[in-house]
Amino acid sequence: MLNVIYEDNHLLVVEKPVNILSQGDNTNDDDMVNLLKKYLKEKYNKPGNVFVGLVHRLDRPVGGIMVFAKTSKAASRLSEQVRNKTFKKTYKAVLHGEVKKKQDNLSDYLYKDKKTNMVSVVNKNHKDAKDAKLSYKTLASNNGFSLVEIDLQTGRPHQIRVQFSSRNHPLYGDQRYGKNVNKKGQQIALWSYKIEIEHPTKKEKMEFVCEPPNKYPWNMF
Repeated sequence: MLNVIYEDNHLLVVEKPVNILSQGDNTNDDDMVNLLKKYLKEKYNKPGNVFVGLVHRLDRPVGGIMVFAKTSKAASRLSEQVRNKTFKKTYKAVLHGEVKKKQDNLSDYLYKDKKTNMVSVVNKNHKDAKDAKLSYKTLASNNGFSLVEIDLQTGRPHQIRVQFSSRNHPLYGDQRYGKNVNKKGQQIALWSYKIEIEHPTKKEKMEFVCEPPNKYPWNMF
């Protein structure tokens, strides 16, 4: 059952469950776009095809808030906000270790190896390097873990996971960039917590919040 946070003629704001794809791939597993098309067809008894515009993505293991467009006009205007960086995304994450700086800006150059689907920090002169920026503040620390809130300024693949892992603070449960400290089967503790946008037609500022689930490791704090 989908948790729909907000809906009007142009927008659909929902909580993406963990381990659901944002968009279909060759696995034929459930994905948000098709689940939302099904939801709209059933809710409004619509025949034929239903439009659901994907504006941004979350990695499969990451849960939390996502904004979708119900019209092509909304899709193009929201995509423009993503490009202009006025589409603001805030995440929460549980990191291994106690972070020394309570708040900081992280800036790196990242390279994605398409063969292995792994991202690494590289020198800025690397020919395929992309700049990656985020800022964070520590909300709490407990039991050798830190809860941080992250303001993402660039949307690079695996960015949050790689930037913190490269500083010896891999995310709890991240099998890819923290396999030395995480156990198989643990769920990555990265959550899309808040999104701020301008409404595509009304031009009003809108803010949507979705808190992480009340279970381990989130409930340590």
